[in-house]
Order: sequence, then structure tokens, then C-alpha cells
Amino acid sequence: MKNRILTITLQPDWKAALRSAGHRARSRSYQGGVLNFESAGAFFAHLSERRWALVHALQGQGDMAVRELSRRVGRDMRRVHDDVQALAEIGLVERTASGGVVCPFGAVHIDMEIRAAA
Repeated sequence: MKNRILTITLQPDWKAALRSAGHRARSRSYQGGVLNFESAGAFFAHLSERRWALVHALQGQGDMAVRELSRRVGRDMRRVHDDVQALAEIGLVERTASGGVVCPFGAVHIDMEIRAAA
């Protein structure tokens, strides 16, 4: 498994975030992945404490069955399955050909700044 890095950003201006991603994509070296949310509310709607626990349990473990993941975090398998689907939709985890799940990122960096409205 590659040591991929994901940076999560909070950027209300999605066009600026897209331009920034385009500049990074032109680089010859690996710049890491970026997942952008337009607001803190959108970030917390997608990434709850329980979903973070799943990501943490998956990091560096390779391919893992959802049943094993639910056992490791001590949660109901159906709820874990639902959360895995939500995490896969935003790209934080990936489903494997064997039906398992893997977190391809060795590190996740959250870069967000919340300021008072002007």
C-alpha cells in the first residue's frame, strides 16, 4: 500500500479550491489528495466521530471485511456498512474487489480556519 496523504480543507469558494487542485495536479511529484468542504456544517455532516473511528481503525490495516471492522470498533455491522458507504462516496475509504474496505491514506491532515462573518 502506498503512503498516500489526504488533506481536508474548508474552502467556501469551490472555484478557488478547484483551481488549487488543478495547480497541484500539474506537479511532477506526488502532492497528496485533497478533499474540500464548502462549510464547517458540510464537513461535520459527512465526518462524524463514529466515521472518524472507522477511518482510524482502517488506516494501515489493508483490506478488511466490514464484519471485522464492526467487531474492532464495537458497533452494529449494518450501521458500520452504512457509514462505510458514506465514507466511500466522499473518497476517504475504498471498497476492494474482495468486498472489503481499505483506507488508502497513511495520513489525513485537516486544514480549516473558521472566522467571524464580515
